[in-house]
Amino acid sequence: MIKVSLLLMAVMTIVLAMGMSRLDARTAAQRPREGLAARGKRGLNRWVNAAAIAALLTLFSMGGRHWFRVWQQG
Repeated sequence: MIKVSLLLMAVMTIVLAMGMSRLDARTAAQRPREGLAARGKRGLNRWVNAAAIAALLTLFSMGGRHWFRVWQQG
């Protein structure tokens, strides 16, 4: 069960980061040109935010799966 949740979280983190990157690329034309440090910080923030969202989604999906099993037994 732990392996499934870790795999789910890793996949969701990658998918969310890719989606955030596409959204960021669309809005890049409206921002002034940034330096290397600012781009690195933006990339790191994207991955941290994607991991946080993926952790919450994994928590809710695996918890929901658990409670669905409990309700089915009772």
